[in-house]
Amino acid sequence: MKKVLVTGGAGFIGSNFIHYLLEHDPAVQIINLDALTYAGSLENLKDLPDPDRHVFVHGNITGRELLDQLFVEHKIDTVINFAAETHVDRSIHSPGIFVDTNVVGTYTLLEAARRAWLVDQIVPLEEVRFHHVSTDEVFGTLTRDEPPFEEDTPYAPRSPYAAAKASSDHFVRAYNITFGLPISISNCSNNYGPRQFPEKLIPLMVLNAFNGKPLPVYGDGMQIRDWLYVDDHCDAIIRIVKNGRDGETYCVGGDNQPPNIEIVKNICEILDELRPESAHCPHENLISYVADRPGHDRRYDIDITKIENELGWKPSHDLRQGLVDTVKWYLDNPEWVRAIVQQSDYDSWVQTNYTGRKA
Repeated sequence: MKKVLVTGGAGFIGSNFIHYLLEHDPAVQIINLDALTYAGSLENLKDLPDPDRHVFVHGNITGRELLDQLFVEHKIDTVINFAAETHVDRSIHSPGIFVDTNVVGTYTLLEAARRAWLVDQIVPLEEVRFHHVSTDEVFGTLTRDEPPFEEDTPYAPRSPYAAAKASSDHFVRAYNITFGLPISISNCSNNYGPRQFPEKLIPLMVLNAFNGKPLPVYGDGMQIRDWLYVDDHCDAIIRIVKNGRDGETYCVGGDNQPPNIEIVKNICEILDELRPESAHCPHENLISYVADRPGHDRRYDIDITKIENELGWKPSHDLRQGLVDTVKWYLDNPEWVRAIVQQSDYDSWVQTNYTGRKA
């Protein structure tokens, strides 16, 4: 990796990846393309290590002319595609946006890479890689006794978000098989950590609990997820791009599968410990069960054997300590929280979709 185009680099995982890559690779140059939708913010790009090696470009991956310009101008040799609409609830309300960004956007980015690398040959083909960041949700749901998802698990998406990501995965593989475009794909489990937009479970619970607001838990709260600390995910992506085999998919997970209600209760316990003077202690009393969302997948579990055996990667963060570090980050960064909430539709979204939806 020399000249890396990171799409969606102002979002949660993308911005953490940029921080991580700049810190761990002193030679890389990053061109960061982000549309700055509600979940992306320049606040996430403050205090970058060695910011002179980072160029921010405001734009959308559906904009072919801009993409062509960036590939030529910066001699891009690596693409890391984080750009996506990601929230399942929002995909239920507005699925068309997910098709535009996740499917059409990925196709447009693939076409720009194909033109630059295979037709115009702006850099040697042996030096390029298109890495597509995907999700374990493309595999659907597991029953209690089914084995974990693996790289060859058949796709069975159950939400518009998962269907759009599944489609984009298929496009990436097709461009490898049909055109010979060097690619890799990672299907990751639920990420958590700093800079996550507070519509997702962990930051939503942290901020609501800290402010004494109800903690909305879907259904019985026994939905099972695997939780991956975002820095561990960043390390996995770098290993895949540098040493992963062309055309391969790698499952990336945190090697844990607690039910959602356990995550929420752990966050409450951590807040009780960190803020014992809070008027809202014990924070667990704020838990409020709300009506489950349509088609809510019951269980995810992901097998990381392949990436561990081939690339020597495994998660380094224990879930409990990762949660402690995450809660501390949100408590220690109130300016970030205020800026994100003020510049987005966070409050209106939470009020519309969670408040009063009793189970």
